[in-house]
Amino acid sequence: MRRNLLPLLMFMVLLSPLAIDIYLPSMPTMALEYGVSNSEVQSTLVLFLFAMGVGQILIGPLADRFGRRPVALFGIVLYGISSLLGAYAVEFELLQIARVFQGLAACSTSIVVFSAVRDCYDRKQSVSMYSYLNGAICVVPALAPTLGGLLALQFGWRSTFIFMAIYAVIVLFIVGFRFPETRPLNTDSTGPLYRWGRYKPVLGDAHFMFYASCCMIAMASILCYVSYSPVWLIGHLGISELMFSGLFGVNALVNVVACFAAPVLIKRIGNRPGVIVALSLMVLAAVVEVVLQLVGPEQGVAAGVAFMAPMMLLCVGFALLLGPATSMALSAFGERAGTATAMLGCIQMSGASILTALIQLTDIPAPYAIALVMGGLCSVLLAIMTMNRLSHLHQEQLQHD
Repeated sequence: MRRNLLPLLMFMVLLSPLAIDIYLPSMPTMALEYGVSNSEVQSTLVLFLFAMGVGQILIGPLADRFGRRPVALFGIVLYGISSLLGAYAVEFELLQIARVFQGLAACSTSIVVFSAVRDCYDRKQSVSMYSYLNGAICVVPALAPTLGGLLALQFGWRSTFIFMAIYAVIVLFIVGFRFPETRPLNTDSTGPLYRWGRYKPVLGDAHFMFYASCCMIAMASILCYVSYSPVWLIGHLGISELMFSGLFGVNALVNVVACFAAPVLIKRIGNRPGVIVALSLMVLAAVVEVVLQLVGPEQGVAAGVAFMAPMMLLCVGFALLLGPATSMALSAFGERAGTATAMLGCIQMSGASILTALIQLTDIPAPYAIALVMGGLCSVLLAIMTMNRLSHLHQEQLQHD
């Protein structure tokens, strides 16, 4: 079973990044067709990620109570149905509803994937499995926008949602016949599904909340970059969908390399220094972005490159930060590791979507909006990490339960 599990998990884990990246080149066209603002069409990304975050604490206990396989099948079916709803949505509000359901569906499959790794592999084997899965996730942003751009040019933007539905059918067929139940027999599935007592000790831990905030702000920076990029490059600068896909793909490839290089660097310098380096890179990215917007080219592909180049630093910083910040956030929890992980995912994704939605309510141009989120908020985190009186927030911590 273990030998054949990785391909199945990869099929499922790709549902989430596919739903984020494949329709990015079509966002300006969608705004025109529906007659909505750029910020409203960007909300389709925000709502997706928000639903994924909330789903962490809603669906996680269901996977323990009813098993991994039923939750996986439910998530894949819901993903397919919501993709079709998005493809044929006449009203923009229906598209937004479809994205919420799609986020919950993607959350279901993601929870099953990473739970199955914990179920079937020891700690050493799990590291390799997570590396393979995260590598697969990182590759999608490099390829999906190009595929989405080609589909949109040939068949219209709705074909990207139809493609997601078709992919869901394929995954459903494979998982339905091949994926076994992996939930351990000794899993405690008794008692109420949701109770405040499970989450209170986690949310009351200041060290956890600081590093969860680091993850949230890094994710908000990436979400701002992803949601603003098509609007700015295609809608404002007039760059073609395929050129956008190329520029976005280059940054995604940088992110792939950074994801594989990050564990090596973090192993050498340690978790806390790794977080400091990552936050510093994101602040530098913000500074370079602002400078290039003030003195760089204002039109054409050159302006697009000036916008995207600092985002490479953001992608590297994000890749460096996520591992050590997650490790630091969860370091104090043993028996509550599952609950802490769910809360971390909720804070990271839902919090990031709220921050992004707030900045999108303003009239700040895209480059400066992204710079404000990643530069301003990361500067606050760095300042906290220099204060000795706040060392209980950011220093290494031992397990306490």
